[in-house]
Amino acid sequence: MEERAHREIAAKEGKASAIVRAEDVARIYRVGRSQVAALRGVTLQVPSGVFAALKGRSGSGKTTLLNLIGGLDRPTSGEVYVYDQPLSQLSGRQLTDLRRHSIGFVFQSFALIPTFSAFENVELMLRIAGVWRGRHQRTMRSLELVGLGPWAHHRPWELSGGQQQRVAIARALVTRPDLILADEPTGELDSATGRQIMALFRHIVVREGITILMATHDPVIEEYAQIIYELSDGQVQAVHQVASESE
Repeated sequence: MEERAHREIAAKEGKASAIVRAEDVARIYRVGRSQVAALRGVTLQVPSGVFAALKGRSGSGKTTLLNLIGGLDRPTSGEVYVYDQPLSQLSGRQLTDLRRHSIGFVFQSFALIPTFSAFENVELMLRIAGVWRGRHQRTMRSLELVGLGPWAHHRPWELSGGQQQRVAIARALVTRPDLILADEPTGELDSATGRQIMALFRHIVVREGITILMATHDPVIEEYAQIIYELSDGQVQAVHQVASESE
């Protein structure tokens, strides 16, 4: 699949304004002879170009839902749509292409290669995606966007926790996705650094027009996200439109 090709097709066909849709999604896991319902009929829409959050306690279903949206898992019932495409109809190879070119991932653990510099960690995503032209410029632009241009050649052990997470964010940005999924990205950071990461996410949404969907239990998210979906016991209990100031 060529980079962004499916997005261009979707646009020609009149893509809906929601970049992500979940319709009556359930995910049940078998644990021995028992069944555990991680999600119980979740329905939601995430508009394009917003900073949105899945907020809830541990076990509420946030990570499970992110995994379904990212094509890392499949629902037991219901359907997840990304770019108006039902993910259940995509092959394993098509899902891999979607993740390589169109969806960026940021995790709680930074998952950086310790022997690689910040530049090499970010550039690796372009190599995996098969992007060869303009790799250096794209890598540097991503690092500069997260404020790490001067630290491009530093290795992870030479960076603070917040800087390492910024490298992970630059890595998610470098393939120029329209959607970034972030799973508890501030979970291993102190509160001040966590706020900086949330502010950075909001800046990226405003400047780049990217949609960011972040799973978190941190109440501070209410100061930065534009839409908050509150999850509890595998269900969306409330949706809040947050009137926060734009940059």
